[in-house]
Formats: sequence, C-alpha cells, structure tokens
Amino acid sequence: MLGKSRLKSGGPFLSDRPAGSRRWNGLGLLLCAAAMAYALYEQHVRGLEPCHLCIFQRVVVIALGSTFAVAFVHNPRRGGGRVYAVILAALGLVGIAIAGRHVWLQMQPPGSVGACGASLDVMFQMLPPSDVLIRVFKGGAECQKVDWTFLGLSMPAWLIPLFALLGGAGAAVNWVRPKRLLRY
Repeated sequence: MLGKSRLKSGGPFLSDRPAGSRRWNGLGLLLCAAAMAYALYEQHVRGLEPCHLCIFQRVVVIALGSTFAVAFVHNPRRGGGRVYAVILAALGLVGIAIAGRHVWLQMQPPGSVGACGASLDVMFQMLPPSDVLIRVFKGGAECQKVDWTFLGLSMPAWLIPLFALLGGAGAAVNWVRPKRLLRY
C-alpha cells in the first residue's frame, strides 16, 4: 500500500524528491528522441542510407534514451541515481568510441579501406556476434563515405559531442542532486 506522502504527491511515479533530476532525465530523453527522429528523417525522407557504424551509433542513442526514460519514470534516490549515472557514462563512452572510429575511417584516403561486405542481417545470421563486431569496426568503403555535412562536420563528428553531453551530463545529474549542480 502506498504511504500518505506518495498519495499526496500524485502516485508511485511522482515522489517527494525534488524534480531537478527528473527534468534533466526528461531533457536527455527528448534530445535522444530528437536525434533519432532526425536520423530517421534523413534516411526515409532524404534517402540517406545508414552504414553499419551508423546503425551501431543509433543503437547507442536508443540505449541512452531508454536509460533516460527509465530514470525519468523511476526518479531514484541517491543509490539508484548513481546506477543510472554509471550506465549513462558508459553508454556515452561507447558512443564516443563508435563515432570516433567512424570519423577516423572517413578521414582515411579514398580506396584505402576495404568493402564492408554483406548487410548486418546476413552477417548476424552467418557469423558469431564477436566476428560481426570485429568486421564492422574494421569499417568499409560505405562507412568511409561522407554523404552529409553541417558546418563542415559529418554526422558522426556531430555525434561525438552529443554523446559526450548526454553521457557526461546524464552521469552528473544522476550522481549528485541537481540542486548542487545548478542553483536556480
């Protein structure tokens, strides 16, 4: 049964805890949703097909968004917040590593990177997951191609600061109480 404080505050999803971390987790979720919406817009409306590394970067954005969503709904206290902080920081670092590798591949001279080969679906059906990961991170010609730029930077180059922001800010907001981070 719910205690009186839970009933006064509006139910099990709205605790008495200050809403600061909840707001920041909601903002992180919205940023992830906006990034995915834009990626899908580029793919389905403008015809920009994602390469293997692009798909892995999308998986990280979705994982970050899912973690922000669970943290938003859960609105944990200090211990639970620190678990979300570690997960968000780890996902941010994974995203930076994938996007960094992608940018590195794009900076190589044309023709110096071999072809990617089969699609991810086919590779996962025919190879163990560890071999698929190794092949994807070796990269290929389609990962090297720059189809989109904004202010001179490719999409993976823009994702590096996004992953740093989402992972770093998400970790900071969930590790310490937001009132200590920002006084408003």
